[in-house]
Amino acid sequence: MSTVSQSMGLDDLGGEYDPELYRASIVAEAAPRPTDVQWPSWEASYREHGYQAVQGLFTHDDVDAAMAGIDHLISGQVEQFRGVQWERAAKQLAESSDLATRRDLVRKLMYYVDHDERLHRMAHAPQVIELMERLLGEPVTLFADQALLKPPGIGREKPWHQDLAYFDLRPGAPVVGLWIALDEADIANGCMHLVSDSHHEGSVVHFNRRDFQICDTELAGSRVTAVPLHPGDALVFDGLLWHGTPRNGSDRRRWALQFHYARTSDMWQTKEQRHDYKEKRLAVFGADGKDVTC
Repeated sequence: MSTVSQSMGLDDLGGEYDPELYRASIVAEAAPRPTDVQWPSWEASYREHGYQAVQGLFTHDDVDAAMAGIDHLISGQVEQFRGVQWERAAKQLAESSDLATRRDLVRKLMYYVDHDERLHRMAHAPQVIELMERLLGEPVTLFADQALLKPPGIGREKPWHQDLAYFDLRPGAPVVGLWIALDEADIANGCMHLVSDSHHEGSVVHFNRRDFQICDTELAGSRVTAVPLHPGDALVFDGLLWHGTPRNGSDRRRWALQFHYARTSDMWQTKEQRHDYKEKRLAVFGADGKDVTC
């Protein structure tokens, strides 16, 4: 059995926040995958609002396989895998717990697709790659993979942010995120919340507060949309869309997979190029050196 010391470690972020930040005035409904005839209107809505929720992108068998893959990685059976991050509240339990307990203590898995074939298949499923290539207009690369496992009772908030604030890509490169529900995801256990149309605002300065995040005061006056999903449903969203998830105060876990795709031509090719992209990213998204406060 792996231990905390062998994993990515304990999450050391989070903190108290105003629940009003996630007071949803709109609840989105997932729609079926678009047919070729429906595609122009589906894409137009995505471009306008920055997201689309999709029913049944994966089957129940796919979901079961993904859960088995997560269990396999959490159990410590894949010795070379080190991408487990535990909830801070799990510090006293994580090392000695059995799998049934451990699976409700993990906050996140990262960079796992090359360590489990079942999860790799989901990230590269034909329906996913087709969708990403249609939205991005050319061959795509999966460059980030996370399993977001908000545990019951202790799963912390992920504050409001834009995903492009985290990624070292060619400046201005478009990114599409894919968030796949493995459990029933609803408002009580921390489903995705977003601000429709917010991607049109462009890059927003982020601050190191409860996480690397948009300042809470920027949300004032925003109409928040909650996106509940059934297992196998997915949220497709723009890399500049404002989104976040509240803490899970329920007695139910909320497992989800998250993948990010970019045009292959926008990926860094050398370490020097990646360093350059990172500096340019922080010049846009980072608060250090800017005449701003939060």
